[in-house]
Amino acid sequence: MKIDIQHIAKLARLSIEEDKAAMFEKQMEDIVAMCENLPEITAGFDPVDPDHPMALRRDEITPSFPREDILKNAPHSQAGCVVVPRTVE
Repeated sequence: MKIDIQHIAKLARLSIEEDKAAMFEKQMEDIVAMCENLPEITAGFDPVDPDHPMALRRDEITPSFPREDILKNAPHSQAGCVVVPRTVE
């Protein structure tokens, strides 16, 4: 599989020097090839068997804090939600 490391770097907003790009492309291709060759992993447990040591817990609805109490502690709220600074352009 051919990997365009400059495209990946652009998406990640990274700059890669041209002399190192070939090395990174080879490393990424090796990683992808290794992952493609991994056998399919099975979990080996039954999630619905409560006696199994790796059984998943049941979802239970429990009481929570009232929304008004939570919003009292928020510096800014609007329409019943906490307003936070924008983190994505």
